[in-house]
Amino acid sequence: MSRPAPELLHLVECLGRLLAGSLRERGGEVGLQLVHLQALAYLRNANRYSNTPRALAEFLGLTKGTVSQSLLLLHRRGLVEREADAADGRVVRLRLSARGLRLLDRAEILPDWEQALAAVPAGERAAARKALRGLLAGLQWRRGNLSFGECRTCAHFRREGAGADRCGLTGEPLQRFETLQICREHRWAGGTG
Repeated sequence: MSRPAPELLHLVECLGRLLAGSLRERGGEVGLQLVHLQALAYLRNANRYSNTPRALAEFLGLTKGTVSQSLLLLHRRGLVEREADAADGRVVRLRLSARGLRLLDRAEILPDWEQALAAVPAGERAAARKALRGLLAGLQWRRGNLSFGECRTCAHFRREGAGADRCGLTGEPLQRFETLQICREHRWAGGTG
């Protein structure tokens, strides 16, 4: 008889290895290590509350020192820009440069994954998304990890009408593109995490 937990863990682990291998391969093609591509991808998707070295370290699960060294390399190569926060000059804000965006586009692996997923029936994709999201939220909650989810899936997200969204935590209005970005303050809607 099959044991679902170990089998599911094995499948997720295999997918993770494939993802990391694809990213390492693409990173090698553009002269970067896996962690550098992960940092660039995070910064492309991070919202204005999450584009700091501290949030990046939390997302990657690495020390501030390790992330600092990676950011120095990315900054020296002109891939990441740094600036002091307008409200609090002690806070450093990070963003991808135009060069960083172009490099990340060249290293993109999403088309390969989309092509493989196209062979899976739509109902199965929806069920898998729901199951994996529930698994992720539950594990993050149990371990006390931050979820770094999309704004629109957050318990703090407030839709106030057509094109009018707000962060319930900060009270600040959100532009439509911001609702698709990830946030370190994210809490899964529905109570988990």
